[in-house]
Amino acid sequence: MQASPNVTSLIATLVAPHGEVAALDDAARQLSAALATPSMQTPLGKRARDVTFRGSLEQLDDLRRAAAEALAHLPVDIVLQPAEGRRKQLLIADMDSTIIGQECVDELAGALGLREQISAITERAMRGELAFEPALRERVHLLAGFPVAGVERLLDEVITLNAGARSLVTTMAAHGAHTALVSGGFTLFTQAIAERAGFAEHRANLLERDADTLTGAVREPILGREAKRSALWEMTTARGLTSGQALAVGDGANDLAMIEAAGLGVAYRAKPIVAAAADAHLAHADLTALLYAQGYREDEILPDT
Repeated sequence: MQASPNVTSLIATLVAPHGEVAALDDAARQLSAALATPSMQTPLGKRARDVTFRGSLEQLDDLRRAAAEALAHLPVDIVLQPAEGRRKQLLIADMDSTIIGQECVDELAGALGLREQISAITERAMRGELAFEPALRERVHLLAGFPVAGVERLLDEVITLNAGARSLVTTMAAHGAHTALVSGGFTLFTQAIAERAGFAEHRANLLERDADTLTGAVREPILGREAKRSALWEMTTARGLTSGQALAVGDGANDLAMIEAAGLGVAYRAKPIVAAAADAHLAHADLTALLYAQGYREDEILPDT
């Protein structure tokens, strides 16, 4: 009997953080039991392996939920997707709390003694409780008078790349992918972070200045949720790609549109609304998990320095 055209080869990539490698065996066993179908395991390195099986594309969301539930008690992340087209040609990534470990606007606020006030607004916006654009204007207004030179100090002393960020960007670039940092933050930060991580381009909001200080205004139009999705479409179209050939990663509600538009949309240490909508959620492993998810082996991944 001829197989249904909707049944295809699916791959569940399991990735454990450093120090939790032993959990991979248990995760693979429980995943196989949850799938209740013959599967084949392929190691990608000490911390990652592929589990390949046959499944229906129409049941992909159900399979993802079942797999996530089966592994919920283990320190292992899972990315379940069709085998075809898993290696992407565009990486589009959020910056704050994704590529870097901080929220830049909160760090600016901290230098002014306003961290608690501004962080509360940031948190509500990232959870989707506030519209992004007015929330950004409100926070930026409170930054009036901040010296531009203080940004350099923050970049040097406070802002850090998340583990695996540089490996993710440079490895994909080395294999021909275009890499873009697209942030609802500010070009004062994205320019430096894009260079530090190895991105080919960056897009973000522009803070208005008065001589050497911030005025408390952001130049319109604001790069927010819909602008991020538009950036994905623009970049794929310009390169003759489809959105299915894109990988998008972010953590906040303003990342939802690009995550939903990408062929593989990933939530990283994300707010619940984002984790629920994404194809996968990285809650344990570092950003190199996104390379393993594309089938890169450990010996293909460039150093994170």
